[in-house]
Amino acid sequence: MAKLYFYYSAMNAGKTTTLLQSAHNYRERGMRVLILTPGLDDRAGPGVVASRIGLQAEGTTFTGDDDLLRLVDGELAESGRLHCVLVDEAQFLSRAQVWQLSEVVDQRGIPVLCYGLRTDFRGELFEGSQYLLAWADELSEIKTICHTGAKATMTVRVDAAGRVVQDGPQVEIGGNQRYVSVSRAEYKKITRGESTMAPQQALLPF
Repeated sequence: MAKLYFYYSAMNAGKTTTLLQSAHNYRERGMRVLILTPGLDDRAGPGVVASRIGLQAEGTTFTGDDDLLRLVDGELAESGRLHCVLVDEAQFLSRAQVWQLSEVVDQRGIPVLCYGLRTDFRGELFEGSQYLLAWADELSEIKTICHTGAKATMTVRVDAAGRVVQDGPQVEIGGNQRYVSVSRAEYKKITRGESTMAPQQALLPF
């Protein structure tokens, strides 16, 4: 039975790597997948889904106004059966789009796997994440670690000097040079001005 899945984490936990591995696993078995990626994140090029360890694949871009059920139906009509839909940067989905993806599951019988951040740099839920947490059939946390060695659950935005940025738009595309994953305790220290962060987070040694 098809389900709606939400795999969430802080920054730099390997969400996109996991998505690309899932796509590879389906394709290796002769199954067809559709990878959806928000058009506003074009750091690797338009429609390219890329992980920080060098894996990448072509995806189909969407905007906040797109009807994702209609998009999937168009893909089915054009190319035939789909075995899975994978969504990168799912925090950027709208409430309506999360509902549309649930219809892909419930009405079309296609599993949908969404990968994204749970909260923004202020500790607030993204809209897409809020409704995925509410409506997904299965939730799974992809874990990463803070520089202190504790589990990282929060994300801070920093400037080039490592100073925390507490104001600004919720959505500002960037990678290791702008965002660092930290534990809740460290997040509190940083936002109180008791600690700073290097803007470049090292790759994990495995």
